[in-house]
Amino acid sequence: MHKKYFFFISSLLFLCLSDKICAQRYEKNKYNLEIIDNINDYRAEINNNKQAKLTLLTKYVPHLKTDFVYATKHNFTHTVLYKNPKPYAVLPLAEALRKAAAELEARGWGIILYDAYRPYSVTEKMWETEPDARYAADPKFGSGHNRGIAVDIGLYKLSTGKLLKMPTGFDNFTDTAHSDFINLPKTVLTNRQTLKTVMEKYGLKQLSTEWWHFSIPNPGDKYKILNLGFDELNETTKENE
Repeated sequence: MHKKYFFFISSLLFLCLSDKICAQRYEKNKYNLEIIDNINDYRAEINNNKQAKLTLLTKYVPHLKTDFVYATKHNFTHTVLYKNPKPYAVLPLAEALRKAAAELEARGWGIILYDAYRPYSVTEKMWETEPDARYAADPKFGSGHNRGIAVDIGLYKLSTGKLLKMPTGFDNFTDTAHSDFINLPKTVLTNRQTLKTVMEKYGLKQLSTEWWHFSIPNPGDKYKILNLGFDELNETTKENE
């Protein structure tokens, strides 16, 4: 082989291995979005980007309570949207919640989680029921939940397990659930502000139309959209333990 061609091929191989020009490519859906929908592609992705790995929040957030309403029919779609859920999120979000939870614990409060990672197919089903971008993610763009960078949370009192009063219940699609709605009792406004202040202190941003929704701001394309079922993720988590 001619030396200059050997040098070219060697350089190209080096760039591929260094992930500069041979980044993983995934099949695009009808909205031209790259979706990771099998566990092998997911493993390849997190091998290149350790920060994108989904981790169990129970390992980071002490006293975490969960109420996965989407695993029941008691949600706005009146259908079971997923089965066997566990609270998964990417590592930066888990670290932020760990710090927030420590501060809240000092005040006698814990975090209750309603949703974290959810498969992309669930976002599509939600949009069919509630095609309003104020309250449901448009499948044309995907959701922060599909990327593991968003959580839906509230607060409860550690000593009693009782939920702190918030403006509305979870998934309330009215102006009362908006983060700037003020026609509320002082205690409720204080609780909502406490949740927002603590979460934002550790780098998370509240969605303006949902007091319970917090996410990593300005993620760019660092985190891929996932359409992996919980059974797959749970099995993979066991393998890595």
